[in-house]
Amino acid sequence: MDLKSLIRNIPDFPKPGILFRDITTLLRSSDGLRYTIDTFTQKCKDTFPAVDYVVGMESRGFIVGAPLAYQLGAGFIPVRKPGKLPAEVYSIEYELEYGTDRLEVHKDALQPDCRILIVDDLIATGGTAAATAKLVQQAGCDLVGFGFIIELRDLDGRRHLPDLPIVTLIEY
Repeated sequence: MDLKSLIRNIPDFPKPGILFRDITTLLRSSDGLRYTIDTFTQKCKDTFPAVDYVVGMESRGFIVGAPLAYQLGAGFIPVRKPGKLPAEVYSIEYELEYGTDRLEVHKDALQPDCRILIVDDLIATGGTAAATAKLVQQAGCDLVGFGFIIELRDLDGRRHLPDLPIVTLIEY
């Protein structure tokens, strides 16, 4: 299946000069969504044979991460923006290309030595995934790798991530 044909390109979003790869058009296609989750699951099973938890970042990481966790027989842990989680959290501030942001995860969601796979819809500069990796490592977990539906290769986000396996379905 040609997944790129199901992804909408939106120029100048969220700011001039950015070409936004919008997966909402992929998600609304029942065949595209099924193919994406099934293919992503198989690639992750082949690369990461034993995962305790899939960690997904707000918000598209939830959409991809929850069904992937289900298919892998793993739990799902959401990483949220500040102030969204009701219990004690690990928190990290990180740089974006246009400012800073913060991510949080419940402290009791991550047990030391559990095997974590971090997933999101897209890797661009790698800042969000790198910050999430630091949160996972702060909790004493074993980060096994990363999975992304889309990778924007020209932005070289991989260089900001730990040297671990990365699964992607589409590259631009």
